[in-house]
Parts: sequence; structure tokens; C-alpha cells
Amino acid sequence: MARKKKAKRDSSYVMISTVAERFDIHPQTLRLYEREGLIKPPRSSGNTRLYDAETIRRLEIILSLTRELGVNLAGVEVILNMREQMTRMQEEMDRVIDFVRQELYERKSRSEKKHALVKVPHAPLVRTE
Repeated sequence: MARKKKAKRDSSYVMISTVAERFDIHPQTLRLYEREGLIKPPRSSGNTRLYDAETIRRLEIILSLTRELGVNLAGVEVILNMREQMTRMQEEMDRVIDFVRQELYERKSRSEKKHALVKVPHAPLVRTE
């Protein structure tokens, strides 16, 4: 069973009432979003929801989708899951590209070492005076 992330109370966390007021949304709606798994605000040791910047950014996306585009919560969930999947895929592609670049660099370095000197045929040494 996964443990929930616990948050310390400091200036980087905001309480649910502040978030609700800032976004003109009822706190129960925020709790609904949490129950639906759309947001996962960290909690204090006293089990108080404390919204961090990441959760607030996610909430802004949810509100944009629902308010401006008219997407229902099921659609929001699909869109958020697709965004996460695309982010993971982009990170994987970045790793592949970095690997290929490193391989090409190493091959080029090995190739340059093989051809670094001009081959000179062996000939007897001649003394000149």
C-alpha cells in the first residue's frame, strides 16, 4: 500500500480555503477532485490538505478544461492521463536521443583515432651528411 506524501506547513503550501477563494471554487469541489483522483494535495501531520505549486498547476489545468472548454470530469481524467503519458514518452525519447548522440560521438572518436596518422611505408634509414 502506497503511503501518502506528508507536507510540512511552510510558505510553499496553501490551505484549501485559500485555494478555493483564489480560484472562486467551493472547497467541496476541491475535495471532489481529490476523491476522483484528479488532484492529490499533500497533507500535514495533522491530515490537513496543503496545496503545493504542482497541485495548484494541475488544478489550473482542470479548471481551464472544465470552465473554458466544457470538458466533464471523465474527459479531464483522460486528458490528464494522456498528458502524463506524453510527458513520460518525451522523457524516454530524450534519453534515447542522448544515448544515440553519445554513441555517435564515441564512434567518431574511435574512427578518428584509427585514421589519425598517415601511414608511411617502412623503408631503410639512410644517413645523410
